[in-house]
Amino acid sequence: MLRTKSLISKLTEIPREWVFEYYLKLDEKLTGQDVKIASIFNPGEKNPSMFIYYASSAGSYKFKDFSSQDKSGDAIRLVELIFNLKDRGEAAHKIIEDYNQWSLNNQEDYNLREFKVRTRYQVKEFTTRGWNTLDKNYWMSYGIGSKLLKFYDVSALDSYKMIKEEDGETKELNIKGSFIYGYFRTDGTLYKIYQPKVKDSKFIKIKEYIQGTEQLTYQAEYLVICSSLKDMMSLRALGYNNVECVAPDSENTLIGEQVIEAYKHKYKNICTLFDNDEAGIKAMNKYKEKYNIPFLHLEIEKDLSDAVKKIGIEEVKSIITPMLRETLNIK
Repeated sequence: MLRTKSLISKLTEIPREWVFEYYLKLDEKLTGQDVKIASIFNPGEKNPSMFIYYASSAGSYKFKDFSSQDKSGDAIRLVELIFNLKDRGEAAHKIIEDYNQWSLNNQEDYNLREFKVRTRYQVKEFTTRGWNTLDKNYWMSYGIGSKLLKFYDVSALDSYKMIKEEDGETKELNIKGSFIYGYFRTDGTLYKIYQPKVKDSKFIKIKEYIQGTEQLTYQAEYLVICSSLKDMMSLRALGYNNVECVAPDSENTLIGEQVIEAYKHKYKNICTLFDNDEAGIKAMNKYKEKYNIPFLHLEIEKDLSDAVKKIGIEEVKSIITPMLRETLNIK
């Protein structure tokens, strides 16, 4: 007896989890957990930077590719980007076609799949410690001394605790070790943890914050938007008295229009100085296109702090000074 199966004609009848599992060739079923994979848009990357996560506010899965600035969204947007389609309508049509073809040989019923939204670990406690020789050697290799660390409210952490509620019980992770640093606001609020020796969790963001905001005096004539707090501190170590710095949470976080307009009223000129990689260059171009802010492309190393580590403060300063003058139009 022949078995027939009716074709799907509406996108709303297709599970969004199927879209991510099928087009990204995931090794696991999506049942509410978050998944990190190598970027489908940047296959040469060494560290996985693409996240597929359950967005509770939308009630469905979404994605964010941290190797690029503009690649994020829902299942339809994913297909639109993968196949370079002209709009969401064309992407929806392709999803329906591919799903119907796939379903001819697959009988899985997504309605029977057990779906459970996982809570995420959050930092709840931390303890600070004094600086030691390991810390000194690490930060000084980037030209960053104790005065800059204190100025930007960076402290060494002895440990921190992360907790989450799951299945009616509280689960804890206690992390302790060397090279763990807390980034704080001036009121003592911890907004980020930096672990330079941890490959997969180098940064743990706790709160939204434009880094360097509370250190701005608005007395300088020029502002440089850097890619990270570490790069900001390395830039300050070069000794430019007429330049101030800020940094968004990441290069992929575009500072809002109202904030940028406020900066433009306070400073004579602004430029960006992001990483020397595809993501950094795309981000700098985004600021150029959206806000008409020029960028300084330093090609020595991946970023400014790495350049300082490789060739030293004085050599970097001799290279970057004329570039800053030209980019910021300093007479």
